[in-house]
Amino acid sequence: MSPSILVVEDEAALLTLLRYNLEKQGFQVEEATDGQEALLRIAENRPDLVLLDWMLPSLSGIEVCRQIRRRPATRDLPVIMVTARTEDADAVRALDTGADDYIAKPFAVDALLARIRALLRRSATVAAKGTLAFGGLSMDQDAHRVTREGRPIHLGPTEYRLLEHFLSHPRRVFSREQLLDAVWGRDIHVELRTVDVHIRRLRKAINGEGEADLVRTVRSAGYALDVD
Repeated sequence: MSPSILVVEDEAALLTLLRYNLEKQGFQVEEATDGQEALLRIAENRPDLVLLDWMLPSLSGIEVCRQIRRRPATRDLPVIMVTARTEDADAVRALDTGADDYIAKPFAVDALLARIRALLRRSATVAAKGTLAFGGLSMDQDAHRVTREGRPIHLGPTEYRLLEHFLSHPRRVFSREQLLDAVWGRDIHVELRTVDVHIRRLRKAINGEGEADLVRTVRSAGYALDVD
């Protein structure tokens, strides 16, 4: 079955353009024109990915994303934020709220399609891989579940791929550029600061109160999954 995408956009012309191009690529497309309708559609029929405009009637894209991440049934749902805002702080805010990626208007449709395909690839369950473990963390790749000392850990698709990469190479230090290539892919342009945002989200998810921080920052070098 083709992946399903919920497009949340209140600009009619852009909504029509997105539907045409997504369906042309074989995606199933659902539409919502405001934030409340988006949450209702997600609850009724969970899509494979949400393409979410920031500026929406009734409920902003930021708040929609926040609610998606709060709900257990959708906390790992891939979300790409579409925004007319171009300031770095706005991009960081979108990622901090829970978006897996963002793209600024106006955008090239080909670039958006590449980001969608890349995020869907990253979020797909990889079959028959087994279990990775380090420092009390355990990742069941078949079930797509992560625990720390038995405590369930809920990760978005990008944080899952990031942790999977770290668990596959424990104690090894990776630069931001290396993490971008490994987790996002060489064919996708993502700003280096995006890595830092997702590292913060990964830390918040895997490090509980009183637990050691398993993600080590190596100044001028990058990050590693490590324990003292």
